[in-house]
Amino acid sequence: MLNWKKTRKSSGILVILLASLAIFAMGCSDDDDPIAGPGNSDMGEGASLRVVHASPDAPAVDIYAEGVSGALITNLDYTETSAYLDLEAGDYNIQIRAHGSPESSLPAFETGMLSVPDGARITAIAAGKLTSMDDADKFRVLVKVENFSDPGTGNAAVRVIHASADAPTVAIDVGNDATVDVPDFARFSGDTGDAGVALPAGEALQIGIWAGSPLGRVTAFTTPALPDGGELFVIATGLLGELPRDKDGFGLLAVGPEGTIGLIRQNPVVFALHASPDAPPVDIYAGDAALATGLAFGELTEPIQVPPASYSLSFRGAGSMNEAAAATTPDLMSGERYLAVAAGFLGDQTFTVLPYGESFDEMGEARLRVVHASQDAPAVDVGLWDGTDFTALAPFSGVAFGQASDGAGLDVGTGTLGLGVAVAESADPVATFQVTTAPGLRVFAVAAGSLFDASAEGFRLLLVDTQAYPWVVAGEVLPD
Repeated sequence: MLNWKKTRKSSGILVILLASLAIFAMGCSDDDDPIAGPGNSDMGEGASLRVVHASPDAPAVDIYAEGVSGALITNLDYTETSAYLDLEAGDYNIQIRAHGSPESSLPAFETGMLSVPDGARITAIAAGKLTSMDDADKFRVLVKVENFSDPGTGNAAVRVIHASADAPTVAIDVGNDATVDVPDFARFSGDTGDAGVALPAGEALQIGIWAGSPLGRVTAFTTPALPDGGELFVIATGLLGELPRDKDGFGLLAVGPEGTIGLIRQNPVVFALHASPDAPPVDIYAGDAALATGLAFGELTEPIQVPPASYSLSFRGAGSMNEAAAATTPDLMSGERYLAVAAGFLGDQTFTVLPYGESFDEMGEARLRVVHASQDAPAVDVGLWDGTDFTALAPFSGVAFGQASDGAGLDVGTGTLGLGVAVAESADPVATFQVTTAPGLRVFAVAAGSLFDASAEGFRLLLVDTQAYPWVVAGEVLPD
């Protein structure tokens, strides 16, 4: 379970995350053959150099060597890896320009003279933030000489590099079993060594990430099965300040001998909301594992992070081992966050779990998404209410139980908003509410409770705010 408080777009940090080379291996240069560089020969003598683009805010780039005519590598985009260049041994000033910039223009960055010894095989990682002037996170090139050792039968050799520009020093827990295996893994200097670490092949691994003082688990990843005998770089890249699902959100870039394998994201996170009007406080289990305990109507769990999969959930009265209801989730995907709403009635066996992925648009002042989780309410229109007149909002019209409005949300502006809920195609709201919005707000407005059963929790809106992390129920709005 995550417990690290961050701003809205935060996520967890560094991990060992890999992909199966046998299935996914592929190159990422513009050409099938290595781009000719200084001293390139048919015999392949000298040294070899390739570049990994791991700077999340840098555009596609062209790579030059000062004094050598023409680009060595062109149009290398974020997460891509060039082919190896055959170079003569010597000293090179590697220059980086935005793709398409004239060769005569000033480079956006240059390394200064790098010594390339004869016979060396080098992976150069472009890391950090191009737009930053802060020494702690500004753009740089991490030069890594490859010297993988034989990992032994049944293992893969994995070299992990910490190149995430805004991630702190972390610790790595291979197996996610509360045992720290790699402590003090610092930004830009964290490196498990040029020989690589032998990790079991042929099976998925759970990797936990710990941070803070005292150390606490922050996030976790699931690896696909590693290839037997494979040699891989795993490079932590992306930004914690972005959502895990975003292109520049934190992830682990797996790079094999043929180039980029893939960017693999954090395990999915679920927030469960108790919205069943006649259910007592519940404990939620997946198999024998308790995911949440004592969750009462209107309450939201702490974030629950699980490996990507579909789960059969058991709901039990708080403190009881007797199952009161069960439900199955859809496939939960890496890099995603979900709201799982426990809705319906226990008494008539309509209890269910309604899952919704978080996919709010970043544009706009404040965005609202409507979720219909009141089992005995008919299909409804939600609209503006000024105290006298009701005006249905088309994106919120005809929403039936279990349905939700578009995932991007509707930009409703900021301030006090009068809302009404009416039976679909009716002009008379059955309930009206006053909702206050603020800049940056991204809210699930969950219609919950019972519209007609006086013995159950009454009809209301539960406002789940995703702006901060962890998410919170920002308000419980009763009808006027």
